[in-house]
Amino acid sequence: MQDISRAFASARVLVCGDLMLDRYWHGTTSRISPEAPVPVVRVDATEDRPGGAANVALNAAVLGARVRLAGVVGRDATAEALEAALGVHGVVCDFQRESGYPTITKLRVLSQHQQLLRCDFEGPSGETPALSPRCLPRAEPEPVVVLSDYAKGALRSAHLLIEAAAALSARVVVDPKGTDFSRYAGAHVITPNQREFEAEVGQPVDDASLVEAAVDLCRRHRFGAVLVTRGERGMTLVERHGAVRHLHTEARDVFDVTGAGDTVCAVLATALAAGFSLHEATRFANAAAGIVVGKLGTATVSVLELQQALHGSHLGSGVVDRERLLREVAAARAKGARIVMTNGCFDVLHPGHVAYLEEARRLGDHLIVAVNDDASVARLKGAARPVNPLAARMAVLAGLASVDWVVPFTEPTPAALIAEVRPDVLVKGGDYRPEQIAGHDAVLASGGEVRVLGFVPGHSTSALIARIRGPEDAS
Repeated sequence: MQDISRAFASARVLVCGDLMLDRYWHGTTSRISPEAPVPVVRVDATEDRPGGAANVALNAAVLGARVRLAGVVGRDATAEALEAALGVHGVVCDFQRESGYPTITKLRVLSQHQQLLRCDFEGPSGETPALSPRCLPRAEPEPVVVLSDYAKGALRSAHLLIEAAAALSARVVVDPKGTDFSRYAGAHVITPNQREFEAEVGQPVDDASLVEAAVDLCRRHRFGAVLVTRGERGMTLVERHGAVRHLHTEARDVFDVTGAGDTVCAVLATALAAGFSLHEATRFANAAAGIVVGKLGTATVSVLELQQALHGSHLGSGVVDRERLLREVAAARAKGARIVMTNGCFDVLHPGHVAYLEEARRLGDHLIVAVNDDASVARLKGAARPVNPLAARMAVLAGLASVDWVVPFTEPTPAALIAEVRPDVLVKGGDYRPEQIAGHDAVLASGGEVRVLGFVPGHSTSALIARIRGPEDAS
């Protein structure tokens, strides 16, 4: 399998554009309001996700790139929430804070994974301050700059940013908006979807006319290439000198297209910054788009998911994302299966872990293992941990016969994930009391049980790491 994780970890990307916070309210719906013919949603969970250009930055960071984000926000709590959500993933926020300007927020109300309502909170149209070219530093500039345009005004002076990037020999990737692509003249590559592309060229296109129009755009506006995303028809890459590449769609289950363009742009830019060719970067972006449309709302793609997609490995079992896990569990329950769930860091797998997981698996028909991401392991175990990164830890667990699904979580505890899955049996190893185990209340409320299993004596990850490092590192 091609190891792209090491290359992506060397990438440095600057993302500039319209910033927003995507806020989700999840709940149950069982009745219609007596006040109006609308459903009543009992909200039981809330979630904040970076949106717009911030989602591009998050996607690049999840792939392992070192990311800096520049954009316009207000001096408000929403901006602080956005910065905090990005900081968890190592994104360096270089915000241009403006008084009297509200940070853009999009609130979505959902029930049973269906969106019922969206509310947008933003200032008057056309009043967003423009992002200053000063966000591009002269010292050690990032080799790839992304302009993520949501037509909110931050990129009103996009041409100045592109000129500043060119002066620093940085390539610019643009996710455009509007019908005047001349604003992005000099960009290395632009990534419109087909609707945006047709609006720019002024007519519907087929394969032949798309290529002709894209070459014309490249010549008129000095683009290096145009990458048109075409939904179920995949993508078409057209370079200035006329080289063309059509890529078939990689999508398997289209669940939500929200943020798919962000993912395409982020993966393309990260791959270019990592040293891959434009053709290779486009292949990665196409595979990532096929993954992200199977997720709910603005979402990201991991390196492991991308590698599996590139090599034809379907995520029906083994390592899965949160949304796919819920669908797999629902399908298993429809067949009467009993679901067992546990969680942990599983940094260095040893015989004690294997025995514990085998015992947990015997309590039901399917075993889910939720795994702490790298940031949460570091918070729990110290800066020297984990020894093995998340992708490696999940891959090893997925290889065990006792484990059916492995899913990562980024929160301090897996309580929210457990509440969504509602396993029949929640298992934890150690000397916990059931009421001390994260997620126990949701499991018991749904009729499940909570079990505490003992660890095999003589096996400890911390002790094992200390023995490997030797006496000089034991402290």
